[in-house]
Amino acid sequence: MNAAPNPLRKHPRLVLAAGWLATRAAMLWLLTHGQLPALGRGTVAREVWRLYHHWYDVLSTGTFPTHDPLWQYPPGAGAVLLSPALLPGLTYFQAFVALTLATDAATALALTHAGRRRNRSFLGAWVWVGGLPLLLHVPLVRYDVQVTALAVVSLLTMGRSTRVSGVFAALGAVVKVWPALVLLGTPKGPTTRSAWSWATAAGAVALGVFAALFAHPFSFLREQGGRGVQIESLGGTALSLATHAGWPGRVRYQYGAMEFTGPHVRAVAYASLALTAVAFGLLLLWRLRARRWTPATPYDAAFSAVLLFTVTSRVISPQYMIWLLGLAAVCLTSRHTVQRPVAALVVAATAVSAVAYPALYHQVMACTWTGCGLMLLRNGLLAAAAVLSFTRVWRSTTPPAPVSAPVMSPDNQGVGSPVPV
Repeated sequence: MNAAPNPLRKHPRLVLAAGWLATRAAMLWLLTHGQLPALGRGTVAREVWRLYHHWYDVLSTGTFPTHDPLWQYPPGAGAVLLSPALLPGLTYFQAFVALTLATDAATALALTHAGRRRNRSFLGAWVWVGGLPLLLHVPLVRYDVQVTALAVVSLLTMGRSTRVSGVFAALGAVVKVWPALVLLGTPKGPTTRSAWSWATAAGAVALGVFAALFAHPFSFLREQGGRGVQIESLGGTALSLATHAGWPGRVRYQYGAMEFTGPHVRAVAYASLALTAVAFGLLLLWRLRARRWTPATPYDAAFSAVLLFTVTSRVISPQYMIWLLGLAAVCLTSRHTVQRPVAALVVAATAVSAVAYPALYHQVMACTWTGCGLMLLRNGLLAAAAVLSFTRVWRSTTPPAPVSAPVMSPDNQGVGSPVPV
């Protein structure tokens, strides 16, 4: 007897659509029940209806927030925060969530469309559709979905139009900086020159528009330097464990995050910055040494770069996992990618993040052994993913050094030591 056809193979797009609808309905249910203790008692959604709405009121007057330690974002973020005005029939909160869902759906469609092409796979779309709900309702009330969508489109269009790719990367960077890294893996030569030139031009134009339409568009720069060590970062995990060895530091809300205060915190922050500089140096060295490019190399390099910068950052908020899921999904649209095991580690880290926040965030803030264990597991997975990702990109693009063929010295043929050619 013939086996029944697998619906995943016969109608993959329909199954993906059904999966997206089911999971997003569940995320909306979680959002409407956010007052439950395991879902954060309403703190997850507060960022939109209180903080984002406050910034919306300020931006509506034609100026960016000034002397606001919580405003640490490039001017493009203002456009995202003003976007709920496009849906005047809804409250600010409702409109923000609706636009986030629409952007999420567009990202899933782009990944699904990419999976249809030759030597492509629908696995990337599945990682996005199935991975995002692992963060519960957090993605619906952060604007990182919009930023990630710009990076995803930039990468997916790179093979067809370097101009479009460069423009989308620039728009993403103007909103939240990190999408500038997606152009790191562009093939050397005309492709790189075109993509980077268009990105530079588009970024300059976008910044010029914000400077012309708003006052104080660069006010965010003065607030970045004061950032400390967030409790969920790699350095924060070390400090959390140090509290059990007698370190007298404390956790305090500042700069929009729960951060450590106390002796040696600044040293840990500087160490994080030094690691970021090392990561940047490694990426530049890879760029100089890389010789082989596959269709997936730009995707793999972008994923690796963002992973390295995320792991070495002083802040690793739960919504950062949205970036990594989006880039992992892009990698997995290509059958040439070398990042499949890395994507699995990121998905696992995402699931742990949801346990840490919002469910057991009080344990993380209190630096209990449970909280320390969760952060050690999540950040350990991310660190392993970053190392594995960069190693696999390096090996797949950098040919090994040639081995010299040994020959015998003419004076001692048959008995002498080999002499390198």
